[in-house]
Amino acid sequence: MINYTFNKADFRSAGRIISSNVFYQLSPEALVKETLGRGLGVLNDAGALIVKTGKFTGRSPKDKYIVSDHYTKETVSWNDFNNPVSESTFNNLYERVLQHIEGKDTWVRDASVCAESLYRLKLRVITDTPWANLFAYNMFLRLSLDELQAFGPDWLIYHIESFRAIPGQDGVRSENFSIINFSKKIILIGGTGYTGEIKKGMFSVLNMILPLEKKVLSMHCSANIGIKGDTALFFGLSGTGKTTLSADVDRYLIGDDEHGWSDNGIFNFEGGCYAKCQGLHKEKEPQIFNAIRPGALLENVVFVEGSNEIDFNDTTITENTRVSYPIHFIENAVSPSVGKVPQNIFFLTCDAYGILPPVSKLNTEQAIYHFLSGYTSKIAGTELGITEPVPTFSTCFGAPFLPLDPIEYAKLLETKIKENNVNVWLINTGWTRGPYGIGERIGLKYTRAIIRAVLHDKLDVIEYSEHSVFGVAIPTSCPGVPSSILDPGSTWKDRAEYEEKARVLADKFMNNFKKFDASVCSHFVKGGPFIS
Repeated sequence: MINYTFNKADFRSAGRIISSNVFYQLSPEALVKETLGRGLGVLNDAGALIVKTGKFTGRSPKDKYIVSDHYTKETVSWNDFNNPVSESTFNNLYERVLQHIEGKDTWVRDASVCAESLYRLKLRVITDTPWANLFAYNMFLRLSLDELQAFGPDWLIYHIESFRAIPGQDGVRSENFSIINFSKKIILIGGTGYTGEIKKGMFSVLNMILPLEKKVLSMHCSANIGIKGDTALFFGLSGTGKTTLSADVDRYLIGDDEHGWSDNGIFNFEGGCYAKCQGLHKEKEPQIFNAIRPGALLENVVFVEGSNEIDFNDTTITENTRVSYPIHFIENAVSPSVGKVPQNIFFLTCDAYGILPPVSKLNTEQAIYHFLSGYTSKIAGTELGITEPVPTFSTCFGAPFLPLDPIEYAKLLETKIKENNVNVWLINTGWTRGPYGIGERIGLKYTRAIIRAVLHDKLDVIEYSEHSVFGVAIPTSCPGVPSSILDPGSTWKDRAEYEEKARVLADKFMNNFKKFDASVCSHFVKGGPFIS
């Protein structure tokens, strides 16, 4: 435990914690001991802590709210992800949560976000489980003793799993909820043990205040940096390879999920990583695999029967198995977690239709079009009733976490790409030689070779061809990749069938894009597919 004198009055004024037993700023070892001693978790064979998050093994977007008040009423883009709730509803629920934790054990952690000090925010995280407090230790920036001595939180985050809302009484849809109050600077989470709500709640906060107040682009992406100081960004939805591809033994990790882009360059919001564990393999993802050690927190994984060895292929509880760990568990992570303005941006998509090329270069209009589209696809068989690939579009590759109109983020990205002459690439980590069920998944070794070729400027002197439907530029060759797979149409048995299916996918893109204001997006539309 950090040697810091705890004064309960500090918390009544700055955290409203009225508890008979507050555990403040415990070390990871102490939090693990607390969890094990209370029967809330177990250790695996590597010494990492394993917990179950209960009913909820993922986020609950329909139960995410923002308080509608003078700050948010005209600025938030109210939609299915940004549900309004009144100030009175929040105040009543907040008081009920405070009453609920009175006299109970609570764990409190002071931390911060934003590796660039100019934009840093100080947090106080209050949880009713020790393992959720370990998550906060892993994921946020850790403070020195000097920083703690003069600490005063900018934001409060409550994660109270044991509290259950009463929908008819509390003004929320379900017993679980996540509410952001921008005016009071409080994130209130209850009824769910899933720790991802903590980090994504704070991400949503930064996605509001950084673009709106600081003109800093907030991004749902991973980032790394080469030995020559060249920065690369990796955007992508779950399952596209964002964490895997940024964890490169030949480059230095800035962060795996959430970043800001200021005039000075790129900076990580977090102090840790939250990686998916499904199918984790030591040879394919050695850095993530080796980070599973004492201090790491795994959620909802299953052991090989009769052992405490994790079966990463077992999704009995959920496909969304996760591990959190401090970023310094990655040996080649940079400290502080900052980088220069990026030279290359990668948009990752798992195209189960087998239409998009393994690699293509985008002009600025195409880059913003695909950024606003945020395309990937669900694979047949992963969900009940899905018998063929289902397209998924998540604006800016992170729609559930964007309080502002997506166009605001798109305009910021467009400006930064143009001002800094950044190269943007579309990378398909999905299927080739046909759609899912007929073709095959593009090999990870080929995707890594593509990324490596881009980062070493090997594609600068290559000839390109234009895709017949999507109009993107396809390199005719790439070191380490068979030229036969670069043009996806040539990999299908029937070229005419490929062209037909490409037009079908293009139509889905265009229908999705209709949700944006045509008068605002007229020049962005030029970057989309065309059907003759």
